[in-house]
Amino acid sequence: MNVKSVEKKEKSTVELVIEVSREEFEAAIDKVYKKQRGSISIPGFRKGHAPRKIIEGMYGSGVFYEDAINDVYPEAYAEAVEQEKLDAVAYPDVEILDAGKDGFSFKAVVTVRPEVKLGDYKGLTAPKAEAAVSDEDIDGELKPFIERATRLVSADRAAQNGDTVVLDFEGFDNGVPFEGGKAEGHSLELGSGSFVPGFEEQLVGMKAGDEGDINITFPEDYHAELAGKSVVFHVKLHEVKEKQAPVVDDEFAKDVSEFETLADLKKDLGEKLKERREAQAKSDFENALMEQVVANMEVEIPDAMVEHRADQMVDDYARRITSQGIPFENYLQMMGMTAADFKKQAMEGALHQVQGDLALGAIVEAEKIEVSDEEKEAEYARLAEQYSMDVEQIKAAVPVEDLEKELKTKKAAEVVYSTAKAGKAPAKKAAKKAEESDEGEEKPKKKAAPKKKAEEPAEGEEKPKKKAAPKKKSEPKTEE
Repeated sequence: MNVKSVEKKEKSTVELVIEVSREEFEAAIDKVYKKQRGSISIPGFRKGHAPRKIIEGMYGSGVFYEDAINDVYPEAYAEAVEQEKLDAVAYPDVEILDAGKDGFSFKAVVTVRPEVKLGDYKGLTAPKAEAAVSDEDIDGELKPFIERATRLVSADRAAQNGDTVVLDFEGFDNGVPFEGGKAEGHSLELGSGSFVPGFEEQLVGMKAGDEGDINITFPEDYHAELAGKSVVFHVKLHEVKEKQAPVVDDEFAKDVSEFETLADLKKDLGEKLKERREAQAKSDFENALMEQVVANMEVEIPDAMVEHRADQMVDDYARRITSQGIPFENYLQMMGMTAADFKKQAMEGALHQVQGDLALGAIVEAEKIEVSDEEKEAEYARLAEQYSMDVEQIKAAVPVEDLEKELKTKKAAEVVYSTAKAGKAPAKKAAKKAEESDEGEEKPKKKAAPKKKAEEPAEGEEKPKKKAAPKKKSEPKTEE
C-alpha cells in the first residue's frame, strides 16, 4: 500500500489516493480464484480444477478483479488512515480509479474529526432542583402497595364506577352476532375505559342478576369492520365487586415488605424516592451544563459524522429489539415506519451525541488529560465485577484504546461539573422525571374482546457506543 496523495477538502474531509502494489493485488486475485474455482465449470476440466489462466482466458483477465479489490481495499484504507494519522469519524466514500496487472488505485474521501474552538466550559452556572420529599410524596409511594393488597369483595348493591362486574355479553349487528363480540364470566372494571365508549357507562346502576340490552355506536376510526356502526350488546350481570382496601398499619407493612413497622416502610420509601430525585436532579444539572458547553463552542460538524452516528443508533436499537425475539423489520411494520423514517427520527439525538463528544474531546486536549495504567486496571476490574466476568475476558472484549478514551471523556466531563455552580430550580422539575421510575407500576388495562392492539416493545435508555469508523470490529461496551 502506498499513499500517493493527501489533500484537505472542505467540511472536514480529506481526499486520499491510495495505490495497492502489483504483488498485493496478485495475491488477492489468486486468493479469490482459489475460493471461487470450485463453482466454475470449464469444458474439458473437472469442476474446480480449471487453471486460473484458462478461466481468465474464457471470461476475461479481470474476472476476479472486483472481488479481489473488495478484499484488499478496506485494509489498505485502514493502513493509510493510520499512516496519515487521520481521526476518521465516518465510513469513507470510495472510488476505484484504475485496476490492472500492475495493481490498482482508489480514491477515499475521509470525514475527519472537525476542529473545535472551545468557549467557556469552567465555572458555569445551571439550575439544580432540590430533592425534597414531602409526606404526600411518601403517601404516593405507598399507594401501589395499598393497591396490590386491595381485594375485591362481593357487594349487594347497584354497580358504580370503580366496581368490578362479572358479566356475560354478546354483540349483534342488525341482529347477527359478530366475531369477537361474545364473552362469558368476563370481569370488567367500570370506568377503566377498557370497552368501547358507552358500554361501561350503561352498566352503572345494574345489580347482580339484571339482564338487558346496551346500544353502542363504534367510533369512526375503529380498526375493524364495525367502525361507525350501531350495535346492540345483550348483557347479563352475575356479580358486583367493590374494592376493599387494607388497614394501613404495622401489620400491613409486615405483609407487603421486609419492615416490621409502617414508619420504617415509609422511611425507606422516602429515602429511595429522595435518591431517585437526587440522581435526576444531578443528571438534569449536568445536561444543562453540557448544553452550555456545546452552545459556547465553535465547530462545523460534517453531515456524514451525524449520519454515521445515527446509523450506529439504529443498529444498536435494532439489535435490542431483535434480542427480544422481534425481527426489526416486523417492528417497523408494527410502528408503521420505514427504516428511513426511523433513521430520520434518530438524527436529532445523533447530533446531540456528536456535539457532546466533540466538546468533551476538545476539553481532553485543552486540559491535557491523561489516564494512568493504574486507572485502566481499576476500570477493567470494575467492569469485570459488573459483568461477572474474568478480567482477561474484559480486556479481550474492550480494547485498551477504547477504555482509555472513555476514561478521558469522563475526566473531561468532571472538569465541567466540578467547577460549576448550582442555581435554584423548582424541586418539582426533577421530581416529575424521577417519579416516572417509581416503584408502583400502573396496571395494564384489559382490552374489550373486539379491541386488539399490538404491543410496542419498550425502548431501553442505553446510549449507543461509537464504533471506529474505518475498521469494523467487535463492538465493545463500556458503562458511562
